[in-house]
Amino acid sequence: MPQKREMTMEPLDEAVDHVRGSRTGRLIVEYGDYECPYCGAAYPIIKEVQARMGARLRFVFRNFPITTSHPHAEQAAEAAEAAAAQGRFWPMHDVLYENQKRLGAADLRGYAEQLGLDVEPFDQELAEHVHAERVREDFMSGVRSGVNGTPTFYINGARHDDSYDIETLLAALGRAAA
Repeated sequence: MPQKREMTMEPLDEAVDHVRGSRTGRLIVEYGDYECPYCGAAYPIIKEVQARMGARLRFVFRNFPITTSHPHAEQAAEAAEAAAAQGRFWPMHDVLYENQKRLGAADLRGYAEQLGLDVEPFDQELAEHVHAERVREDFMSGVRSGVNGTPTFYINGARHDDSYDIETLLAALGRAAA
């Protein structure tokens, strides 16, 4: 009987990754797609896990736009990175998931305005695909880590192939601390 190969993720890079939470918290990494309905369903669950665990959790988000199924996912990921260039990745990340069905160019510009971003460079960066390589780097990191769909979670570096409901995630994070 063949052994199941444990999938591990690409290492965390503090200089590149989008990290929320404590340096000492248990680590959960999500490879996600802003247009994916399953990622949209996971979004409030992750927010609840963050709220319950507080400083005991460190959350990382990596872009994994599946452009064959989600035509707006790439541009939405680039918009999140353009917001990151202005120090506003997490607010844009949240707005994109909270408005998942409205990810057209005009919508993205509206979110940038709503978040108080400098809209001129934001628009220019999207038009010139300034952040496309950054999104591609996340995507390729996912490919190397064995990601083949979204959302894909890793807990303390090991792939979480179980359900991503609140209680299952909390239990997995608890086991990871043991």
